[in-house]
Amino acid sequence: MIDLETIYKAHERIKGVVVETPFAYAPRLSEQCGIEVYLKNENLQVTGAFKIRGAYNKIASLSDKERSCGVIAASAGNHAQGVAMAAQMFNSKALIVMPDSTPLTKINGVRYYGAEVILAGNNYDEAYAYASSYGTAHGMVFVHPFADEAVMAGQGTIAIEMIDQIKDLDAIIIPVGGGGLISGMASAIKALAPHIRVVGVSAAGAPAMRESFEAKRVIDSTTVRTIADGIAVRDTSSVTLSHILESVDQIVSVDDEEIANAILFLLERQKVVVEGAGAVGVAALLHDKLSEFRGKKVGVVLSGGNMDVTLLSIIIEKGLIKSGRKMKLTVTLVDKPGALMKLTEMLQSLNANIVHIDYDRTSTTLAYGDANVMIHLETKGAEHQSQIRAHLKEHRYLSSEEH
Repeated sequence: MIDLETIYKAHERIKGVVVETPFAYAPRLSEQCGIEVYLKNENLQVTGAFKIRGAYNKIASLSDKERSCGVIAASAGNHAQGVAMAAQMFNSKALIVMPDSTPLTKINGVRYYGAEVILAGNNYDEAYAYASSYGTAHGMVFVHPFADEAVMAGQGTIAIEMIDQIKDLDAIIIPVGGGGLISGMASAIKALAPHIRVVGVSAAGAPAMRESFEAKRVIDSTTVRTIADGIAVRDTSSVTLSHILESVDQIVSVDDEEIANAILFLLERQKVVVEGAGAVGVAALLHDKLSEFRGKKVGVVLSGGNMDVTLLSIIIEKGLIKSGRKMKLTVTLVDKPGALMKLTEMLQSLNANIVHIDYDRTSTTLAYGDANVMIHLETKGAEHQSQIRAHLKEHRYLSSEEH
């Protein structure tokens, strides 16, 4: 484990730079899960994620000569912003290598702090290889996002705050990607309160660390694919794995559907915007992956809130459809005056609100004289949608539904 004194030194070092984020009771989530849940809002951290803790601690630990050479990092976004901000505070040049698919909001967040951005690779690991090579060639100091003791110690300061803020926790649930966050936090937790269970949650589409933890050896993935881009790490670090095997009690995984549900739940019920990586702990609770903690007192780290608004809009739209609050229908009717009005009046009588409508009379699958009407409706749940379907069938409309 990382020495507790090292983590406390990091905690002192980052004071005045890092926000001590709220750690508050979540009543709706607690009621739904049957668990007393408290949320650590690192999504409200400066730069929007916990990564500033480790990045600042690392750069503050460098000598003036090392900082004068500039720093380089590879990141999907949150570590990048942390490094960029910390480097700016020390007047050090920062170069960040990000995967090609990085959301614009995270790229702009890095540039806001004056860092240069290079897009390279399809995922973090390919960006890392480019950054490592570039940094060596140009004499820059590489700031690793997780496999670095100063970085891990900085992330471990979250655990110090949580244990101080809420007493008698039974478990702390932490997102797992490369393993820097959980390594630092677990070291602090087991030193301060060894009875607290440390639970990691990974994305099913990035399974390397979970599989390595279960096998107790390094196992890399061939590809990663998940909406939780902040924990989309393909290869397992032997450095963080050794810390995790020593101090983490279990790791579970959640898929993208479960992560999306958690993002929507937090937005709608908790009024909190959290990115995919930050929502995995809540996803594990909502989808009964941690039922052994029913009746227990649990803390969950919401690690970041730098959500791509385009992805968020898709998650909201799909969530409305799945929850029965939106319905997409294609109805075939006779293409004659008044036919469309008759259909819309019928939907009006059923209290279904039309939010979008499209009309197609040229599709080759249509009989001559027919037309397809594509309709998006606001509805009031599954029972209301069943009523609409039954009414369409009763009035002999041919309809199909998009899911």
